[in-house]
Order: sequence, then C-alpha cells, then structure tokens
Amino acid sequence: MSNAVIRSLPRFPFAIAAATASLAFSGYVQPARAVDAAPKAVAAKSTNADDSIRPFKAHVPQAQLNDLRKRIAATRWPDKEIVNDDSQGIQTTQVRELVRYWGTKYDWRKAEAQLNALPQFVTKIDGVDIHFIHVRSRNPNALPVILTHGWPGSIFEFVNTIGPLTDPEKYGGKAEDAFDVIIPSIPGYGFSGRPTELGWNPDRTARAWDVLMKRLGYTHYVSQGGDHGSVISDALARQAPAGLRAIHLNMPATVPGGLMKSILAGDPAPTELTPAERDAYQSLSTFFGRNAAYGAMMVTRPQTIGYSLSDSPSGLAAWTYEKIAQWSDSDGVPERVLTRDAILNDITLYWLTNTGASSSRFYWENNNNNFSAEAQKTRDIKVPVAITVFPHEIYRAPETWSKQAYPSLYYYNQVSKGGHFAAWEQPQLFAEELRAAFKTVR
Repeated sequence: MSNAVIRSLPRFPFAIAAATASLAFSGYVQPARAVDAAPKAVAAKSTNADDSIRPFKAHVPQAQLNDLRKRIAATRWPDKEIVNDDSQGIQTTQVRELVRYWGTKYDWRKAEAQLNALPQFVTKIDGVDIHFIHVRSRNPNALPVILTHGWPGSIFEFVNTIGPLTDPEKYGGKAEDAFDVIIPSIPGYGFSGRPTELGWNPDRTARAWDVLMKRLGYTHYVSQGGDHGSVISDALARQAPAGLRAIHLNMPATVPGGLMKSILAGDPAPTELTPAERDAYQSLSTFFGRNAAYGAMMVTRPQTIGYSLSDSPSGLAAWTYEKIAQWSDSDGVPERVLTRDAILNDITLYWLTNTGASSSRFYWENNNNNFSAEAQKTRDIKVPVAITVFPHEIYRAPETWSKQAYPSLYYYNQVSKGGHFAAWEQPQLFAEELRAAFKTVR
C-alpha cells in the first residue's frame, strides 16, 4: 500500500508503537556468512551510458539462494499471539507455513525464468538505473500503456496481464484492443537502482516515466496504477506531458478534504453521507485506526525498519505477507487468489535485491495522504481520468466522490471481484477494464 499516513497524524504515537512492535516479530537471524546482497545482472554495455537502453537478464548467484535458505532455517520465532484472530498481527501459523515452504520447496529459478522469458531492459534516467519490461504487441496500432506497481508489490503484479493486453484476440478481446506494455520498477524497488540522493518522490518518478516513454519512441501513451502507481499516475497527469492521453486508477484519491480530517480524527461518519460514501468512510476509519501502523513506520523511520527487512527473511515475509493477506480479495487467505509461489516470487525479489529499506524510503519521500483528493491536488488534473473500483480495495471510491475529485473523469466502473492487487489477483478482468477504459482515447 502506498503512503497513506502523514507525520502529523494525531494517532501517531499509537501507530508508531504498533509499527515498532512488529519489529520484534521479525526476530534476529545470525548470518551464515557474508554474501553480496546485490544480485548480478547480465546487461549489454553501451558507449552512451546516459540514454542507452540495455537488454537485461536476471541471474542471482547460487550463493545468495543458499544463504537465504540458511537464514530461513535459523529463524528465531516469537511467541505465538495470545488472541485467536489477527488483531495482534499476522498469525504465527500462517507465517510459519509460508516460511517453511519458502525454505524447503520454493524455487526462485522458476521466477527468474519467467522474467527472463520477457523482454527486459535497463536505462539510466536522472542518475538512476530504471529496470523495465517492454512487450510490444503484434498490432501496429497498439496503444502504449505504462503500468506502475506499489508496495508490497512489484513488477510480478503485472506479468499475467501482458498476454491479455498485448494479444487481446487470444483472450476474448479484439485486435483493436491491443496495447504495448511497459512495466517499470519504481526506483528503490526490484532491479531498478536504489537512489542515493533525496527527492525521488512521486513527481520525480512521474517525470522519469515520461522520459522513459519518449526514449522508447512513443509519441503518445496512457498510464495505469494502483497504490504507489496511482499516486505516480496522478502526478504524471498533473504534469500533463505532451502525449499523455489518459490515466487509469484502481486506488484513486477521492476523499474530500473535510471528510479526511474527520476520518483521521476518529469522528463518526456524518449522517448526510450516502450508503456508498458511508461504507468508504467506515473502511478508511478502520484502516487508519487499526491497520496503518506499517505506514507510520515507513513514513517516519524507513531506515529503522530496513534493518529488519534486510537481515531477516522471516521478518520480511511477515511484514509483506500480512498486507497481501489483508488487502487481497481472499478473506485473509491470499493463497485462494494467488499461488504460494506467486506470493514468494514477490517477497523473494525484495530479499534478493535488498530493497526493504530503499522501497520504504518512497513513503518517507512521499509523506502525503494518498486517499485525500485535496492532498493529491486531483482537481488540478486536466488529463482524462478513468477509475475502476475493485470490491476489496482498502476503500471503495464512491462515484460521487470520484466525480468531485477528478473533474476530467470520463470512465467509472465497479467490478465484482478483486482487491488491492487488482492486476495480480484478476489479470483477465484487469485487462478487460483497461480495454474498456482506454477505448475512447486511442
């Protein structure tokens, strides 16, 4: 989930305490031996390092995979929770089962092969290497779309959408529905470089995305995002670079400023709200009151949580898996909608690239409320906006709020299944929504 908690929240002492408590859950693992934390990549050299686009293949040294299994085997587990639900955090039984599988049966080489079967590249933008997948459709009139992940997601969220988007006829669509697909890793995530200077916030990332699309030769394109991807797409739309035709969001910032203040203050829902608005208000009240401590930690102390995420595989798994369980449309059992291997592909990518701390810093850089229309300045957006509401998103954006927040809204739809990780959970439905949403801007 992207940064929805700001430093000035009145409940911060509680939120920080809750987030810090989860550090104890991570435990301490004695390293087996020193191993280079950065995975190796096979990239073609270029005489022009500034704007060259270099082919990329992922290959993690076997020593790193061996080290991961040794660390998992050496996990020091905390005491079991003393409640019968997840009110104290992700339950021990779930995490132990996931980690047991991770340390004995999971095969990263299959994930690596899945990525390496796709065209991957790296290019330097604004001083940082940007890793991305780029799959062109066979249709010469395909619409280019840049898809942006969030936290605790990654490029793996979108891999299964590539077929339906680039080859729609094979998946129930029409040839004219085709997209060229570009899937970058946010700086500090995955195989992208880790920024070594301040300022890599959503605005700067959005500018980098436009540079990337122009560098690939596209004169026009559309942008899609959820979580951090929604915030980056919003920023891109505010900047309105030449060629950006529209954006599509599945976690839009629609909450009116006054209502957001009431939510953060813990006030009851105003009586004048419609049923849909009341439902959204209550969902966000629950989120901020019970489930936002992780965000408080990463907004205020990303380096502190980074030590745990970089040193303890089990701690990283618990920190990440909890959110996948809470936010997917799975009744708290994400394996109902995602395979265990798919979940571990994502978690393992964070581990092998050692991006627990650097990915958390995006929250520190953003430091904003990503549900608030006022905070995100959505009314400044003139670019056409499309929204799809998935039923198990952190909150279901009402159409009334969406129209008020985004004056250029031209497409709004609610679907019957899916959660926060819409593309990951429901790739076919996600692709169908993009076809419908962008049909009129081709």
